[in-house]
Amino acid sequence: MRILAIETSCDETGVALVEATGGLRNPKFKILKSLVASQIKIHRPFGGVVPNLAKREHIKNLPLLLKKLNARCSMLNSVDLVAVTVGPGLEPALWTGINFAEELAARLKKPLIGANHLEGHLYSFLLPAHRTSPAARRPALFPAVALIASGGHTIVLKMDTFEKWKRLGETRDDAAGEAFDKVARLLELPYPGGPEIEKIARKGDARAIDFPRPMMRDKNYDFSFSGLKTAVLYYLRSHKNADGADVAASFQQAAVDVLAAKTIRAAKEYGARSVLLSGGVASNKLLRKTLKKESERIGCAFFVPDAAYNQDNAAMIATAGFMAFLRKKKYKLAAKGDLDI
Repeated sequence: MRILAIETSCDETGVALVEATGGLRNPKFKILKSLVASQIKIHRPFGGVVPNLAKREHIKNLPLLLKKLNARCSMLNSVDLVAVTVGPGLEPALWTGINFAEELAARLKKPLIGANHLEGHLYSFLLPAHRTSPAARRPALFPAVALIASGGHTIVLKMDTFEKWKRLGETRDDAAGEAFDKVARLLELPYPGGPEIEKIARKGDARAIDFPRPMMRDKNYDFSFSGLKTAVLYYLRSHKNADGADVAASFQQAAVDVLAAKTIRAAKEYGARSVLLSGGVASNKLLRKTLKKESERIGCAFFVPDAAYNQDNAAMIATAGFMAFLRKKKYKLAAKGDLDI
């Protein structure tokens, strides 16, 4: 099955053509083409994403990306299914993708399916070029513990199959990516904050400041990053000449410690065979390295998408659309900003 996917949940416009085979027990994907138009330069002066500006750019970018994709692939006539993100995300941005996909599906005379953005992250490790530990094998995948860490979500799931999972915990306030962005603003770093924090943290000492590790030893699997962000704020207020690199490195280490500790504890408690990491924060090299090391220490395989597929993209929406199609899961073709997994 060839899937044409559209992603416009936030500030990245994505279009992809993906070939999907196999069933729910052994899905496989081949990316024929994946294109992303970034809006970082447009939103950077505002320190975050402006919904109406994002909508405007999606309207402009979608036809350009589709034309570019068709010129490179010349396969639009062979599309079997069109998939589009319906949530969660910014509703003005989501509606842009939905309206475009509806017109496109009608023109191609192909079925259209709504896709859950979070499920796209969850399944993104199945995309080509994903990195695994040497011992990882698909038959040993389940049960799995999955950490989805992004700007809007921090969720831990226990997965029994590709279609059955249970939420173990989530953030009670700021998501991990949101905390990175807010701390970056405190350090007067440009948007998006996550990559900037990671960049300057390389020059700092992660042991310089003993920031709190909120809820790390609590018996549940929930997260709270608001207090960590506030601790950074108070530290900067009382240390006017603080080394920004040390602050960034110490904050990053605290956040990664919490994410890794809770994920690994869940994997041990539930007898997981593998640990899955996805979402924008999965691009963080320290988090990837730490979770890989800790997963292998307890005998779990570790799966994380290639760096290109951690950020919002349409290839992961193709995976979510295909899996929804196989599961006979029908999402309403309407923007739902708070759609859950």
